[in-house]
Amino acid sequence: MNDNHHKRRSRARLAAVQALYQMDIGGAPIDSVIEEFQDFRTSPDQVDEDFFAEIIRGVVQFQDQIDNDIAEHLSKKWTLRRLDMTLRAIMRAACFEILRRPDIPALVIIDEYVSIASDFFEQSEPAFVNGALDKFAKKVRAAEFGLIS
Repeated sequence: MNDNHHKRRSRARLAAVQALYQMDIGGAPIDSVIEEFQDFRTSPDQVDEDFFAEIIRGVVQFQDQIDNDIAEHLSKKWTLRRLDMTLRAIMRAACFEILRRPDIPALVIIDEYVSIASDFFEQSEPAFVNGALDKFAKKVRAAEFGLIS
């Protein structure tokens, strides 16, 4: 994958987190959010718009499974609804990719979303994202981490 492709995908992930946040906060319909981002907030030469739309549609399609998986990796005193909305969007997008995009290495996915968390937060949130996604990825993709033979 060339560097431009990687940058376009990284920007697609960031846009997907922003769109998921917008959908969570305002209840906007999926198609209108995707259209708004593609028409006004992204450009095809800067963002992989197909990948962006795939993440959004995938999170919505598999949201119950994704939310259950995230909740399993939270401490007993935390619930998914108690998470900051931006963190929730980051976790949902990352979990979708880990679950449904086996062609992308889990460590790449984790690194990308920890970087996004660092764009929004300065404190413990990026470490939280890293730890939770690492545990989740090792459960879902154990063979990729050499945890099963």
